[in-house]
Amino acid sequence: MQYLVSVIDDTTDEELRRTGSGTPAEMAAIDVFNDRLVAESHWVFAGGLGAPSAATVIDNRGGEAMFTDGPFLESKEFLAGFWIIEAADLEVALKLAAEGSKACNRKVEVRPFL
Repeated sequence: MQYLVSVIDDTTDEELRRTGSGTPAEMAAIDVFNDRLVAESHWVFAGGLGAPSAATVIDNRGGEAMFTDGPFLESKEFLAGFWIIEAADLEVALKLAAEGSKACNRKVEVRPFL
């Protein structure tokens, strides 16, 4: 089964612009974790995301698409990146997510794909 592991960050946009998404030590730990996911056949895909201020929200539910700069909602926390992992069950996914949280030094959320 596949799971989405969302990385939740709480740094400010200003901090992100100044320091980037992670420290060199965090990035190195993420690389080690990613290599382990690949080696153990849990890797599907992963990626980091730009700052919320770089977002564009598109609403095309009406007659014409509306484009709005900035995040969908204002929040102290935001989606900074994600992993899509393959795991036998939720227990395995949660253990892997805990290791990912430690590697990136951020909270993570785990959700199964339907």
